[in-house]
Amino acid sequence: MNSITRGIRNAFRNMTRTGAIVLILGLSIGLVIAMLAARQAVNNKIETVKSSVGNTISVSPAGVRGLEGGGTALTNDEITKVTKVAHVTSVTKTLSDRLTTDDTTNLKSGIDAGSLGERRAGQTGVEFQPPTGAGSTFGSSNSSGTTTFTMPITTTGVSDVSSASTFGGTTVTWKSGKVFDATGDANVAVIGTKIATKNSLSVGSTFTAYGETITVVGIYDAGNDFANNGVFFQLAALQRLSDQTGAITSATVTVDSLDNLSTATTAVKKVLGTTADVTSSQDAADQVVSPLQSVKKISTFSLLGAVGAGAIIILLTMMMIVRERRREIGVMKAIGSSNVGIVGQFIVEALTLTVLGLFIGLGVGVVAATPVTNSLVSSSSSSTTSQQGGPGGFSRSFRSAGVTGRQTLNNIKTSVGIDMLAFGTLAALAIAILGSAAPAFLISKIKPAEAMRNE
Repeated sequence: MNSITRGIRNAFRNMTRTGAIVLILGLSIGLVIAMLAARQAVNNKIETVKSSVGNTISVSPAGVRGLEGGGTALTNDEITKVTKVAHVTSVTKTLSDRLTTDDTTNLKSGIDAGSLGERRAGQTGVEFQPPTGAGSTFGSSNSSGTTTFTMPITTTGVSDVSSASTFGGTTVTWKSGKVFDATGDANVAVIGTKIATKNSLSVGSTFTAYGETITVVGIYDAGNDFANNGVFFQLAALQRLSDQTGAITSATVTVDSLDNLSTATTAVKKVLGTTADVTSSQDAADQVVSPLQSVKKISTFSLLGAVGAGAIIILLTMMMIVRERRREIGVMKAIGSSNVGIVGQFIVEALTLTVLGLFIGLGVGVVAATPVTNSLVSSSSSSTTSQQGGPGGFSRSFRSAGVTGRQTLNNIKTSVGIDMLAFGTLAALAIAILGSAAPAFLISKIKPAEAMRNE
């Protein structure tokens, strides 16, 4: 009888012990597969989030967000410094303003104030508050003396329109005309469909803004009323018309690679100092990815722990078996069996137990992969929500980056593929080999005469 046959038969000499060992090994191998599936699913989600981030940095004057807040506008000179930062490929500059009847315009807003506009207009200390006193043209008074709020029109000056399909940062459809050359300084503008319809304007029509005559060169449709109530100028033109020469209220900085986004963001912050608020979608993505990284770390440690636990089980089992069969080993050596043959017999026995456990482990891993992943993610999600201050704790930057922490955590799909099953098989073999190493060493040290005498 050769070593392989003896090893397989020896694995079943004590069925109770064999059954217990195989069951425990099966659970260990199942945990290996489940943790591997969880790690891969989370890693795939992390890569998806990172790929959706984009490689842009947002710059605005400190304390300003769009037309809200307060502070001092940035200047062309300050933004020029940003263009010289390493890895920065382009910078799109923007100036935002509001056009009201006080600016000697004949345009009417395409959006009625409604209850929300009237409510904001009546609040003190906000930019929508209508001026009071004689001569005010921001709102009109009805017969009861109550001011009727007139919505202002958002005007934007842009320095780059290289992608006309995403004009102004929004995907648009051109209803008529076309976009202007943003590097110029002329009294031309493109307007949204709400403005065009309200004021009966078409390409070639003119309107008055900032006391000057402006020609419509294009009409766009952005798909929503708010965006379609805008008027876009060349940056230099709006700076001139609004008496804000060189002023910049926002800039979008494009970096050559996502890998350099964090480094470039830090450099831009250093260049602009306290004069600007500098953020990137990487900041939001890092916050979303953070709990996923925790899950990935836990699954990695659990994976290693499961392999280690299986190896220890085999180690202790085989050491116990070696002690039990010490006399048998001595007899085999006395009749001429080599150390290699005896060690091979015990390794085959360990492999047999491990392979039996592998069949159980594969089933456990396939069934447990999704529940285990969901449990890890749920625990991480609860911890993150608590740290962020409850369900509403996720910041606005998550939404602006196009991802939300809770959605990211809840949309993880787990699957067990052939590669994971193959890894589970390799893990089982590693468990058997590692667990057999020490007993094999002990076997090689046993001397036949001492084994017979001790018995």
